[in-house]
Formats: sequence, C-alpha cells, structure tokens
Amino acid sequence: MKLQNIPCACLGGLAALLLILLVPAASHAWQSGEEPAITLGAEAEDDTAIAQRLEQIYAEIPSLERVDVSVRRGVVFLSGETATDAAGDRAVSIARRVSGVVTVEDGIERTLDIEGNVSPFVLDTQQFLTRLARSWPVYAIVLAVFCLILLAGHLLASWRGFWNRAAPNPFLGRLLSQTVRVFAFALAVFVALGMLGATALLGALAGVAGIIGLALGFAVRDTIENYIASILLSVRQPFRAQDHVVINDREGVVVRLTSRATVLMTLDGNHLRIPNAEVFKGIILNYTRNPERRFEFELGVDAEDDPVAAMDTGLKAITRLDFVLGDPAPNAVIVKVGDSSIVLSFTGWVDQTDTDFLKARSLAIRAAKTVLEEDGFTLPEPIYRLRFDAPVGDALQTRTAPAPKPKPPQREPVRSAGEPADVTPDRYLERKVIEERAERDQEDLLDHKNPVE
Repeated sequence: MKLQNIPCACLGGLAALLLILLVPAASHAWQSGEEPAITLGAEAEDDTAIAQRLEQIYAEIPSLERVDVSVRRGVVFLSGETATDAAGDRAVSIARRVSGVVTVEDGIERTLDIEGNVSPFVLDTQQFLTRLARSWPVYAIVLAVFCLILLAGHLLASWRGFWNRAAPNPFLGRLLSQTVRVFAFALAVFVALGMLGATALLGALAGVAGIIGLALGFAVRDTIENYIASILLSVRQPFRAQDHVVINDREGVVVRLTSRATVLMTLDGNHLRIPNAEVFKGIILNYTRNPERRFEFELGVDAEDDPVAAMDTGLKAITRLDFVLGDPAPNAVIVKVGDSSIVLSFTGWVDQTDTDFLKARSLAIRAAKTVLEEDGFTLPEPIYRLRFDAPVGDALQTRTAPAPKPKPPQREPVRSAGEPADVTPDRYLERKVIEERAERDQEDLLDHKNPVE
C-alpha cells in the first residue's frame, strides 16, 4: 500500500483545523441569542433610577467610564467620549436594554485616538495567547484526534485490493474510496468541534455547506447526470467492447465506456463520443449479442405469373446457398398485389460470426433474381399508359414501328458455378478497435465479469 500521500492529507487537515482552534473565542456569538433586558429591581422606574443604573454600569466598563448620562421623561441623553465607534455603539445598546427607557439620544463623541483603539486589541491578543497557553493540551489532543481520523480514513481509502474486491468494477472502487476520504474528513471536523464545545457552529457550517452543494448541483447538473449514468452503465452493462450497436440513430462498434461518454467507432472508421446520460436513456440495438441475424429483400413478378411457384423457386435458390442457415429455414410471403406486379418478400438467416451480413444479403438477392428469370418469371418494369388526341393517334398508327434491337449477349461471370462466394466478414474495424483498447492509459469501465442486460 502506498503511503506517500498521507503527509499531504494530514497537512490539509491541519490547515482546516487551524480555523477550528479559533472557534472557542467566537463560539459564544453563535450560541447566544438576544441579550436580556436590564431591570431596576423593586425601586421605581423613574428618570433618576435609570440614570443611576446606567452610570453604575458604565463605571464598571473601562471603555465607557467617560460617558455621561442624563434622563428626562424616559429619554436617555448620552454624552462624553469614547475611544472607538464600537464602544459608543455598545453604550447605546446597553441604555436601550434598561427597562423604562423610551428612546436613546446618542451624543457621544468618538475620539478614535491611537491608544484607545490599539490598547483593546493588544489586551484581547494577550488574553487569547494566555488562554491558548493554558489550554494547549486540549488543542494538542484535538489536533491528534483530528489527524488520527484523517490518517485512518486515508489508509482505508488507499486499500485498493479491498475496494477492487468489494466493488463490482475498479471505477466504483475508486468512487467508494473517495467517499471514505470525504466521510473521514467530515467525521474529523465533527469530533474536533465537539471536543471544543462548538457544535452550534457545526450546524451553521453544515447549513452553509448544504446551500453551496445545492447551488453546485444545479450548476453542474449535466455533469452529475453523466457521472451517475456512468455508474449505472458500469454495473449493468448493455453491451461489451467490440459489440456492433446502434444507440438511438448512431451506429458503430463499441470501443470503451468512460466516466463521461461511450466511445464508438463508426462504420466509416471515425470516433464517436456519446454522453452516457443519452446512452442510459436511449434505445440500444445490439447486433452482436445474437450472432444469428435475418436478412430480407423484396422482388416483384408479373401479375399473370403464379406467385406461389415464384416463391418456391426463389426459396430453393436461397436454400442452396452455403452461408444461409437451414434452421431457421428461409421463408417467403406475398407483400402486396399491384396493378402490374406482385411483390414477394424473401427472408433468410445467417451466422454473423463467419458470414458478412451485407455480402450474404447481396448474394441471396442475386441468386433469387437469377433463378426466377431462368424459370420464365417476368420481373416487371414500370408500365405507363399514354392517351393521345385523334390527330396524334392517327399519325402514330400510320407509322411503322421500328424493329426491336437484338439484346447483346450476356457476359458469363468470371467465377465458375462451383466456386463458393466470398462472404467472410470484414475484420478491419475489429482490428482497429483492438488496437484502440490496447492503449493502457485509456479508462474503460467495461468488464466481462459484470452481467449484461
């Protein structure tokens, strides 16, 4: 098992944990709600009592000790000075919380002097460092637990032998291992926040992460759809590599299945990439799953000929072909009867393993056509009826029709009658697909061990 990526994972987790270590200083802001009102006790809620109460409070706060208070008819008038804007706003907020106060008039002057603004920051920093120095064992334990959980998740995710055996294919194995890494990171963050007492912040972070995930889901909807389709296609494979398929209206030989698209090699020798979402939802016709395939063609005979005799004659010629299967046997039916012809449909079966489908169909058409013509059946040509007016008709009748030209003698085929026809399949595309798949650096989710739908 390779462990060189473990230090990188721990450093990444440490960077995330640095933000968590600062949580205790700000966690109270997440956990506290509205501040309670300040009551005056049993004494009367008059102007004097309000002013005395505020003066007592401001005297206890160093940054507000120079604030003056006067109250008339429940209206609080604040004057004096503070060093920062935050201190002045804090004085107004405290005054508004006192019961009996109608409103607060802010007349405090913000001096914004250097000492008054820098000193609180320095004091807060000193307090934070002091608290950090006192509680460093807790932070060390949290950091150790955080790194241990990340390390355990990384080791489990890197156990490729286990995931390759547990998952149906390597693609799902990698997906599960990455899921383990993400789960280990989330668990480490949850445990660290729980040990630091900042579970309320964890809820807020989870809400923000949910909103971001929803937005990203809409933004990359097509990519996610293709990715899910890739998972489903890799588990329940509708085809194998080197299968001759038609996906919707696109025909070709399957080269590979990637995490985004299905790669075909068209019959013209070109590469065609189809998004997996279209493949999963599309109509797939697989010519390779069943090696036996039926061909069909139509021939017409004259309306005065016997169609049954023509069918028997054509079937005998097709049956004599070596590449035509005897089971199932060839068949012929009458398709339609026209004004001047009877259309016959002939069908036969071939084994595509050692027979080219198009070559077999072409030779079957030639054999049936030849035997029908030799047995005296007429393959009718289109007949057009022309009607002429009387002057034109009389003129045509007085003319002598030219003698028909003798037909030139037909050339004998070069191939002898006993020589078998070449119907071997063309293996060029198959060789090209094998060469493409031999490239080791290419991703392929097709696996012969998985079931085929």
